[in-house]
Amino acid sequence: VPGFPTAHSAPPLNKEFGKSELFVWEDVKEGKVRGQKIEPFHIGQIKAAKEDLKLYELLALVDALRVGRIREKKLAEMELKKRILG
Repeated sequence: VPGFPTAHSAPPLNKEFGKSELFVWEDVKEGKVRGQKIEPFHIGQIKAAKEDLKLYELLALVDALRVGRIREKKLAEMELKKRILG
């Protein structure tokens, strides 16, 4: 589906994983990336993520925990700890 990249398809993890298996929040109107659909937590999540890069990255990291494989989950966990705990 067309959408907005998330999980390891979005920053900051996309630098590590490239364009292997893409995951997106469905966005038919503005989605420029095609990938496997992940259901957002909230209906306003995509709009909020587009307006706030830090929020977008945190939500994408949480999605990597939801759908990622072991390596993606480990990197997402490390990055979240770094950002939350400092």
